[in-house]
Amino acid sequence: MDALKLMALDSQDLEIVSAHVQDAVFKVSGLDYAPRVRQLSLVINRFVWETAEGRGKSFERRRSLLAFKRVNSVRSIGFDRKDDEKVLSLLAIQFEQNGEGPDGTVEFVLSGGASIMLDVECIEVQLADTGGAWETGFKPRHPAGA
Repeated sequence: MDALKLMALDSQDLEIVSAHVQDAVFKVSGLDYAPRVRQLSLVINRFVWETAEGRGKSFERRRSLLAFKRVNSVRSIGFDRKDDEKVLSLLAIQFEQNGEGPDGTVEFVLSGGASIMLDVECIEVQLADTGGAWETGFKPRHPAGA
């Protein structure tokens, strides 16, 4: 499969990116906020949902980079940002707009009730696979109605 490269500039685009990173896992050490350039980068191991159907018992993950630009601030709850080896699971990315303008809050919904919130000037996101795929026998499952 070819490497995935996506860009999101509005909330509808962000929903597509969110679907592609659902069940991605990452270490806290893979989270980098550069306030001078107003960018948050996150190195993730994403589950490749786009090829999961019909694969039987073999699935794949890919190393990817998720970059948010025009980030004014970052907050987190539910985990220790100093614990570099802590592994987090990304369930969804949501956006709440402030009023009529393009600014708002992007929330990374994480397992265990944790989250990361980005106050953004507007939505400007890039997702790109950066490495090869590797096989996994585990397909993430979610309870019905969750």
